[in-house]
Amino acid sequence: MADTVAFDLVAPEKLLLSEDVEMVVLPGVEGDIGVLPGHAPVITQIRMGQICVFEGGQVVKRLFVEGGFAEVMPERCTVLAEEATPLDDIETSAVEQHIKNLRDEMSLAGGEEEKAALEAAIVVEQAKLEAVNNPVY
Repeated sequence: MADTVAFDLVAPEKLLLSEDVEMVVLPGVEGDIGVLPGHAPVITQIRMGQICVFEGGQVVKRLFVEGGFAEVMPERCTVLAEEATPLDDIETSAVEQHIKNLRDEMSLAGGEEEKAALEAAIVVEQAKLEAVNNPVY
Protein backbone atom coordinates (compact mmCIF):
# COMPACT_ATOMS: atom_id res chain seq x y z
CA MET A 1 0.00 0.00 0.00
CA ALA A 2 1.21 3.54 -0.79
CA ASP A 3 2.29 5.74 2.08
CA THR A 4 0.55 8.87 0.76
CA VAL A 5 -2.90 9.88 -0.40
CA ALA A 6 -3.52 12.32 -3.27
CA PHE A 7 -5.31 15.38 -1.86
CA ASP A 8 -7.12 17.96 -3.99
CA LEU A 9 -8.85 21.03 -2.57
CA VAL A 10 -11.09 22.75 -5.09
CA ALA A 11 -12.95 26.03 -4.56
CA PRO A 12 -15.44 27.46 -7.07
CA GLU A 13 -12.84 29.68 -8.68
CA LYS A 14 -9.81 27.35 -8.81
CA LEU A 15 -7.82 24.37 -7.65
CA LEU A 16 -6.27 25.51 -4.37
CA LEU A 17 -4.15 22.52 -3.48
CA SER A 18 -3.14 19.30 -5.21
CA GLU A 19 -0.45 17.17 -3.64
CA ASP A 20 0.36 13.79 -2.15
CA VAL A 21 0.09 13.92 1.65
CA GLU A 22 0.62 11.59 4.58
CA MET A 23 -2.78 12.39 6.08
CA VAL A 24 -5.49 15.03 5.87
CA VAL A 25 -8.05 15.78 8.58
CA LEU A 26 -11.39 17.18 7.42
CA PRO A 27 -14.16 18.84 9.45
CA GLY A 28 -16.98 16.39 8.73
CA VAL A 29 -20.53 17.25 9.73
CA GLU A 30 -20.55 14.27 12.11
CA GLY A 31 -17.02 14.88 13.41
CA ASP A 32 -13.49 15.18 12.09
CA ILE A 33 -12.39 12.66 9.48
CA GLY A 34 -8.77 11.52 9.29
CA VAL A 35 -7.94 10.36 5.77
CA LEU A 36 -4.97 8.01 5.38
CA PRO A 37 -3.95 5.87 2.40
CA GLY A 38 -6.34 2.95 2.04
CA HIS A 39 -9.32 4.78 3.60
CA ALA A 40 -12.72 3.27 2.86
CA PRO A 41 -14.67 5.08 0.12
CA VAL A 42 -17.03 7.74 1.41
CA ILE A 43 -18.77 10.89 0.20
CA THR A 44 -19.65 13.32 2.97
CA GLN A 45 -20.56 16.90 3.66
CA ILE A 46 -17.99 18.99 5.49
CA ARG A 47 -18.78 21.74 7.95
CA MET A 48 -17.16 25.11 8.44
CA GLY A 49 -13.77 24.59 10.07
CA GLN A 50 -10.15 23.63 9.53
CA ILE A 51 -8.57 21.21 7.11
CA CYS A 52 -5.19 20.05 8.40
CA VAL A 53 -2.58 18.51 6.10
CA PHE A 54 0.02 16.26 7.74
CA GLU A 55 3.55 15.35 6.65
CA GLY A 56 6.13 13.67 8.86
CA GLY A 57 3.57 13.29 11.64
CA GLN A 58 3.05 17.07 11.89
CA VAL A 59 0.61 19.59 10.47
CA VAL A 60 2.24 21.40 7.55
CA LYS A 61 -0.83 23.28 6.25
CA ARG A 62 -4.03 24.56 7.81
CA LEU A 63 -6.91 25.86 5.73
CA PHE A 64 -10.22 27.36 6.75
CA VAL A 65 -13.22 26.10 4.78
CA GLU A 66 -16.76 27.43 4.90
CA GLY A 67 -18.22 24.03 4.10
CA GLY A 68 -18.57 21.76 1.10
CA PHE A 69 -18.27 18.09 0.20
CA ALA A 70 -15.51 15.50 0.31
CA GLU A 71 -15.04 12.36 -1.72
CA VAL A 72 -12.63 9.90 -0.14
CA MET A 73 -11.22 6.91 -1.99
CA PRO A 74 -8.43 4.54 -0.88
CA GLU A 75 -5.82 6.47 -2.88
CA ARG A 76 -7.40 9.97 -3.17
CA CYS A 77 -9.30 12.64 -1.23
CA THR A 78 -11.04 15.46 -3.06
CA VAL A 79 -12.70 18.37 -1.25
CA LEU A 80 -15.10 20.66 -3.08
CA ALA A 81 -15.20 23.70 -0.80
CA GLU A 82 -17.61 26.61 -0.87
CA GLU A 83 -14.70 28.87 0.12
CA ALA A 84 -11.22 28.03 1.41
CA THR A 85 -8.41 30.19 2.79
CA PRO A 86 -5.02 29.20 4.21
CA LEU A 87 -5.00 30.14 7.91
CA ASP A 88 -1.68 31.95 7.37
CA ASP A 89 -3.46 34.34 4.97
CA ILE A 90 -6.13 35.37 7.49
CA GLU A 91 -5.29 38.65 9.22
CA THR A 92 -6.95 38.86 12.63
CA SER A 93 -7.26 42.65 12.62
CA ALA A 94 -8.93 42.66 9.18
CA VAL A 95 -11.42 39.98 10.27
CA GLU A 96 -12.21 41.86 13.50
CA GLN A 97 -12.80 45.05 11.49
CA HIS A 98 -15.02 43.17 9.06
CA ILE A 99 -17.11 41.83 11.97
CA LYS A 100 -17.47 45.38 13.31
CA ASN A 101 -18.56 46.63 9.88
CA LEU A 102 -21.08 43.81 9.52
CA ARG A 103 -22.55 44.60 12.94
CA ASP A 104 -22.83 48.27 11.98
CA GLU A 105 -24.62 47.26 8.76
CA MET A 106 -26.95 45.00 10.74
CA SER A 107 -28.05 47.88 12.94
CA LEU A 108 -29.13 49.69 9.76
CA ALA A 109 -30.62 46.65 8.01
CA GLY A 110 -34.26 46.94 7.09
CA GLY A 111 -35.57 43.47 6.41
CA GLU A 112 -35.25 40.12 8.13
CA GLU A 113 -33.55 38.57 5.08
CA GLU A 114 -30.86 41.22 5.11
CA LYS A 115 -30.32 40.78 8.86
CA ALA A 116 -30.12 36.98 8.48
CA ALA A 117 -27.52 37.30 5.71
CA LEU A 118 -25.43 39.66 7.82
CA GLU A 119 -25.70 37.33 10.83
CA ALA A 120 -24.52 34.42 8.68
CA ALA A 121 -21.55 36.48 7.48
CA ILE A 122 -20.66 37.33 11.10
CA VAL A 123 -20.74 33.63 12.03
CA VAL A 124 -18.26 32.87 9.23
CA GLU A 125 -15.92 35.66 10.29
CA GLN A 126 -16.07 34.58 13.94
CA ALA A 127 -15.25 31.01 12.88
CA LYS A 128 -12.21 32.33 11.00
CA LEU A 129 -11.01 34.07 14.16
CA GLU A 130 -11.55 30.88 16.17
CA ALA A 131 -9.58 28.86 13.62
CA VAL A 132 -6.66 31.30 13.61
CA ASN A 133 -6.54 31.64 17.39
CA ASN A 134 -7.17 27.95 18.20
CA PRO A 135 -5.69 25.56 15.64
CA VAL A 136 -7.13 22.06 16.11
CA TYR A 137 -3.83 20.19 15.74
